[in-house]
Amino acid sequence: MISSLFGTGIIIGFAIAAPVGPVGVLCAQRTITRGPVAGLVSGLGAAIADSIFGMIAAFGLSIVAEWIFEHQIWVRLVGGIFLLVLGVRILRKRPPHPAASAPVNDDAVKHFVSTFVLTITNPITILSLAGIFAAFGVVERIATLAQGWILVAGVLVGSSLWWLLIALVAGLFRRWISHEGMRYVSMTSAGIMLAFGIYALGSVIPAIGGLLSGM
Repeated sequence: MISSLFGTGIIIGFAIAAPVGPVGVLCAQRTITRGPVAGLVSGLGAAIADSIFGMIAAFGLSIVAEWIFEHQIWVRLVGGIFLLVLGVRILRKRPPHPAASAPVNDDAVKHFVSTFVLTITNPITILSLAGIFAAFGVVERIATLAQGWILVAGVLVGSSLWWLLIALVAGLFRRWISHEGMRYVSMTSAGIMLAFGIYALGSVIPAIGGLLSGM
C-alpha cells in the first residue's frame, strides 16, 4: 500500500510538471546559460510548489483551495507581473562566458524563489492535480495522515525527476552552444517569458476592471 501510493505520487508529480510552460523555459535557459546547478535549483523551486498543491489536494484542504480560487484573479495578476519582470531581467542580464559560469552559482536562492513563485501563482495546477488524483483514485486510498504525506512525497520526487531530466538534457546542449548562442537562447527565453506574462495579464485585467467598477 505504501509503495503503491508513493509510486502513484511519483507518476502524478512527473505528469503535473511535464507540460511545457514558462517554468520549463526558465529552467532550460538557466541550465544553458548558468549551468546545470542553476537549472536544477530552479526546478526544485517548482517541485516544492507542486508538492504544496499536492498536499492541498491530498488532504482535502478545501479552505485553502477555496481561498486561492476566490482570489485567483489577483494571484494570476501577481504571476503575470512576475513573468514580465523575469523577462526584462533576462534581457538586461548578459549570460556569462561558459568557462566562467559552470563552477559558480551565486544566485541559487533567487533561482529557487523565482520558479516557486511562478508555480504557486498558477491556480490551474490545483485543478490539474485534483483531476489527476480523481483519475488515479488516490484520495479514496488515503486512510491515514501518514499515507497522505507518502503520496505528497511521491509528488515531490516525481516533479523533481522531471526537472532533473530538463537540467540534464539542457546541460548536454550547453556543451555545443557558444557564448553568442547563449545570448540568443536568453533573448528567446525572455521573449517567451514576456509573451506568457502579457497573456496572463490580458486574461485577468478585464476581470479586475469589472471588480473595481463594481465597488
